Amino acid sequence: MIDHINALKTSWYLSPPWGKTIPPVAVNLLERVFLRTTRAFGYCCGIQWKHECWIYSIDCGKEILHATQNQIIGTGELETLNVQKPAFVLGQRVILCSHDKGTKQRLILGTALVNNSWFYIVELMSPTLIKTPTISNRFSLVGEKSLVRIKV
Repeated sequence: MIDHINALKTSWYLSPPWGKTIPPVAVNLLERVFLRTTRAFGYCCGIQWKHECWIYSIDCGKEILHATQNQIIGTGELETLNVQKPAFVLGQRVILCSHDKGTKQRLILGTALVNNSWFYIVELMSPTLIKTPTISNRFSLVGEKSLVRIKV
């Protein structure tokens, strides 16, 4: 007998929110950028798909600001930090090791540099049809050791 619930969840987790083609990013991770809103320079320390577009996390030294591609200008220069390249790329299919029940396959929906380590944004749970009184975040930052690459 087919487990329809798990089949539906697998389909949900592996359906990219951006559609068939992943939109290009405006700047690369660790790229130096100019923030139009604050008229300051920083570097891109994270990218996440949210609200139907890429949201960029910009490290400005004393704070991290979030911006859309229209609010930043890339310089093409990379920040020289002593960190390895991210192990996974945006849109990549992975297995979430630490999730105990149901389907474990997920898509990388974002990448963030936190304390010189790369973390990846994945959807932990599918949306519910019933509104609940508690607010829960369906997305989470997950470390590299909690993910396994899938060869497609």
